[in-house]
Amino acid sequence: MHSVLNNDSQKIEEGKIIQEALSQGIGGFTPDLFFEKLVKNYKMTRKLIGESLIRYVSGYDPAYIEKNLGIPEFVRHLKECINKKIRQLRTDGVIDKQGAITETGIELSALVLYIEELDTIVPHGIQGERIHKKNFSYGDKEWSRLYKKDDRYRDIDIRKSAKASIRRGHRRLELEDLRVFERKSKGACYIIYGLDASGSMLGEKIKVCKKAGVALAYRALQQHDSVGLIVFGTDIKEAIAPTRSFNQLLTAISRVHATAETNIAATIKKSIELFPTVHATKHLLLLTDALPTKGVDPQKETIEAAGLAAMNHITISLVGINLDDQGKQFAQKIVEVGHGKLYVVRNLNEVDKIVLEDYYRLI
Repeated sequence: MHSVLNNDSQKIEEGKIIQEALSQGIGGFTPDLFFEKLVKNYKMTRKLIGESLIRYVSGYDPAYIEKNLGIPEFVRHLKECINKKIRQLRTDGVIDKQGAITETGIELSALVLYIEELDTIVPHGIQGERIHKKNFSYGDKEWSRLYKKDDRYRDIDIRKSAKASIRRGHRRLELEDLRVFERKSKGACYIIYGLDASGSMLGEKIKVCKKAGVALAYRALQQHDSVGLIVFGTDIKEAIAPTRSFNQLLTAISRVHATAETNIAATIKKSIELFPTVHATKHLLLLTDALPTKGVDPQKETIEAAGLAAMNHITISLVGINLDDQGKQFAQKIVEVGHGKLYVVRNLNEVDKIVLEDYYRLI
């Protein structure tokens, strides 16, 4: 990844353009249409596609563009700049002849997303680790016990063995003096990241949630845990069972863009299908900014789905982004039924920290 991006500002910029476009729900680029919208209704276009994308494609600060749209010479120059940038995206294979984002563009945006988040991944939370009582050869050292035949030499507790020998007045370590570390296993942990891709998540919200998903996948796979993904709107858009493939997760997260309504009940039910039928920690983490809106009685259906998940030994936590009072009350019901925790986000810059904090509560 670094070999692609290192010292290549053009590749980095192109990856940012695609990532920004996807976050704004834009699936392609047509230079004439882009320019026309920018000139005819600048304020509305800025609201729809965001300042960052305008800056990347035009090469100018949005405030400067707005100030100079009344100057014919600048408008002509602006059109040339936009055409040049989009031609370059085509030449590099980031978009196709029709302006649609290609797989190459998705991969490049995924690399940029990964590099950006890797630089900001925060230390783990304060909740500690949940340890199983099962003995395990490669777990953490807990306490020591008497040495037994077939114990590994590397597990001998030198300090306590020496103390036992000294107390007994032995001139050298005897077999009866030896103590070995008892090791404990953390057990398997399966997590599914449920990302709301409804229309209200457009822009910065979905952008930071995607980065938080990258952080979760990176950290959990480092700990030999498995991570899955469900992207939901009106229906399930993407569903990946818990996996150890970081590339698969990264690419899927990168291509997420926001549209339509919110269907939380379907997401919970889908997670039940995706989790393995094993005795292990199984946890669904939902990220949303709104109440469920899809279904005959979406709130009732969501609570019923949460109860079904609990019966299948699946816990549910929810990260609520700028939820109103009604949204917080309903979200609290979900996590109570799902035996999880509710996190209410007011500062979008805290999302990745919260997601990692929830993960570290599990392990």
